[in-house]
Amino acid sequence: MSKQVRRLDRVVIRFAGDSGDGMQLTGDRFTSETAQLGNDISTLPNFPAEIRAPAGTLPGVSSFQVHFADYDILTPGDAPDVLVAMNPAALKANLAELPAGAEIIVNTDEFTKRSLAKVGYAENPLDDGSLSRFAVHPVALTSMTVAALADAGVSKKDAERAKNMFALGLLSWMYSRPYESTLRFLERKFAARPELVAANQAAFRAGWNFGETTEDFAVRYEIAPAPMATGTYRNITGNAALALGLVAAGVRARLPVFLGAYPITPASDILHELSKHKRFGVTTMQAEDEIAAIGAALGASYGGALGVTTTSGPGVALKGETISLAVALELPLVIVDVQRAGPSTGMPTKTEQADLNMALFGRHGEAPVAVVAAQSPSDCFHAAIEAVRIALTYRTPVILLSDNYVANGSEPWLLPSVESLPDLTVEFASAANAPDGRFLPYLRDPRTMARPWAIPGTPGLEHRIGGLEKADKTGDISYDPANHDLMVRTRAQRIETIPVPDVTVDDPDGEARVLVLGWGSTYGPIGAACRALRQRGLTIAQAHLRHLHPLPANLETVVKGYDRVVIPEMNLGQLAHVIRGRFLVDALPFNKVSGLPFTAGELETMLEDVVKNG
Repeated sequence: MSKQVRRLDRVVIRFAGDSGDGMQLTGDRFTSETAQLGNDISTLPNFPAEIRAPAGTLPGVSSFQVHFADYDILTPGDAPDVLVAMNPAALKANLAELPAGAEIIVNTDEFTKRSLAKVGYAENPLDDGSLSRFAVHPVALTSMTVAALADAGVSKKDAERAKNMFALGLLSWMYSRPYESTLRFLERKFAARPELVAANQAAFRAGWNFGETTEDFAVRYEIAPAPMATGTYRNITGNAALALGLVAAGVRARLPVFLGAYPITPASDILHELSKHKRFGVTTMQAEDEIAAIGAALGASYGGALGVTTTSGPGVALKGETISLAVALELPLVIVDVQRAGPSTGMPTKTEQADLNMALFGRHGEAPVAVVAAQSPSDCFHAAIEAVRIALTYRTPVILLSDNYVANGSEPWLLPSVESLPDLTVEFASAANAPDGRFLPYLRDPRTMARPWAIPGTPGLEHRIGGLEKADKTGDISYDPANHDLMVRTRAQRIETIPVPDVTVDDPDGEARVLVLGWGSTYGPIGAACRALRQRGLTIAQAHLRHLHPLPANLETVVKGYDRVVIPEMNLGQLAHVIRGRFLVDALPFNKVSGLPFTAGELETMLEDVVKNG
């Protein structure tokens, strides 16, 4: 059957179903296929916190959204052009976000009276005309998959589970995706059960062939590759990029990397990834709790390794005392906080940026640390290296902020050359440093204000450690008021004077009167909104912060150079409070705490109003 082929510049697809329907796997495979074609990609996984949420219910819906295009994109898309709904719950949970004209592919086998009633449908929406605004494709995904696998030698239950591969095959056909890598992936995934390899491959091919032969799908789509700089790319999630950044930093520092971690959503994948890289001198320890994890990491730093601990907001709260100990000891330590919606347990699989105050101020006493934030999945690699650079150079704990949106999202990553990465080599103390032949553990480098890093057991470099206040230079225990005042101010000055790059302002014509200032994962939505406004002839400037403590030296000049400064955050205005207090600028906060990232559209609407009305 001859099918019309239509070229598009971008598409947003959302796969949605029960958390046991394999939507994350389906979305991940479609993303991998798309990456091979050279499209620019951004993804947004969204799933329940429960391991197996109640089947067929709204809280149990799991989805995976992928946005791909033939040009540079910054977000996973505001709303899906195509929704694949595996059951009534998936349809109802996502229907409000669909624009008129969107395509909906529904698994009709699941639209039973019981399933409809479970989510509050009195009538079948496929029959009552309520979906007339959309292009609906009813497909009996489950029964067609079971029929295709009738001779595959698998149980009916296993056959039904393969319906996600049928859906993947259909969507791969619709959008002209290559499929060889998916077939190879299935061979690896089910290598221990050859019958499941054959069944899932057969289901995938059945979905592909259904698209090729059915009259319901009369159009096939193509999206050309996006122009990209020459080099080797891979699709990468934020957690994977951050883990590889830590590995690379260890190599460039010529130090072993030690990760002490307690499993916690959404940071656990960093532990999983780092555990694969023992050959690069990486040691991972799954501790019994958060306090043990950071204690082991700080001990590793004391012993001359690159100590790292990973967690989310609840874990940072538990680690606070040991972070203060690291401040007092003035040892390098990297604390990775993959933020999630709080407080308390909150919503473990939903995103938020609400740990900034805790990162900046969340310790007892005057205990300043450096704070760095990643802005996108691939940027997590470079943010990790920067966090390590600061920690090693200035002998300080560094909190590296990511969040669930960045950590689980993915995008193409241009692999950097090893030579382009900074040299992080550390010089350990090896001899006495005082004229009288003594070793003074708090005698500081005049450039960095860092104290010497002496590996335990080095002859002649014995010194006192612990949380009690130290005397200047000697490191002896001291209760002297003047010494305490000196040490508190010195530790603060050491952090405040860390040289960080100036913030760069994107103000193409130099005539903007409104500046949008962001940090962390708001980078993509802010950039997309500013791009859309400029395409409509409005002027607006954008700046984004990687370093949140210390702040860039030119930031005060930048924010005071605009009539209005707007700060979108996924919290209740934490950076806005810092900017107001530090620079006496009446920053305008725009806040969202729904557990979902900003959309470009909502920022565009808000910013247009500010630009036009002040």
